[in-house]
Amino acid sequence: MLLPSIILILFVTGFPLLYSLYVSFTPYDLLRPQTLIFNPSHALDNYAQLLRDPVFWQAFINTIMFLTITVNLELGIAIALSQLIARVTFGQAAIRVLLMIPMMFAPVLVGFQFRWFFNDTVGLVNNFLGVFGIKGPVWLIQEPLGMFSIIAATIWMNVPVMTVILLAGTLSLPPELYEAAEVDGATWWQQFRKITLPLLAPFTYIALTLRSLDVGRSYDIVRIMTGGGPANRTELIWTYVGRLAIDSNKFGLGSAMSFITVIISLFFTVYLFRQLVKSRIVQ
Repeated sequence: MLLPSIILILFVTGFPLLYSLYVSFTPYDLLRPQTLIFNPSHALDNYAQLLRDPVFWQAFINTIMFLTITVNLELGIAIALSQLIARVTFGQAAIRVLLMIPMMFAPVLVGFQFRWFFNDTVGLVNNFLGVFGIKGPVWLIQEPLGMFSIIAATIWMNVPVMTVILLAGTLSLPPELYEAAEVDGATWWQQFRKITLPLLAPFTYIALTLRSLDVGRSYDIVRIMTGGGPANRTELIWTYVGRLAIDSNKFGLGSAMSFITVIISLFFTVYLFRQLVKSRIVQ
């Protein structure tokens, strides 16, 4: 009974993945179709070229920094919001609906929106600072403000995802534990640290896995807001892949870089799922 679904998944996912893997071992150029030829003696040339490419390493470091800061800030904000919303006794349904609004915007629209917010001449942020006599910086160009602007846009759009997951986990926790803790004289912080956080661990690891994979392949917002510049300061792996494969027609090189990120994401996902299993075993 599972065979039709398996065949569909293999066709939709497996074939493009294998084809892209094949392309990564060739010097394929879109403008030269004859370059789509596998040569065993030059199969690893794309990977060797990437390892010698300083822009690739800069994009790699930027991606790790972007992922680490964004996911951790999202997690902290989501935990705080989920705990606050869980304690609301009136209008909680309306708050949940309002919370989901940022998720309804396409990443491209969010990119345009925040590019205007952080525009150094007509942007909302610098105009707000000007009210207090403060001259705002050139957000999208100065380092590290360009990366900060992208992080702010990404967090605004995606915090609701983590919040909804953690809120669902919080509302599913047994109230008897908190009642017993209150009888024992535990403070709210002790209840949060000793009861809420440990029991939310499975939901936390699920949220971290989903958001880490999503943030790691960010493209739209970065492409719209900064284009990876200036001087590759905000270049991420997937924007660099787009630059190589789409702008420069180097599909072989772009496919090789894509598979490097796939391997890294695979190891990261396996690690988080192991932590998820451990958290369930402990409980």
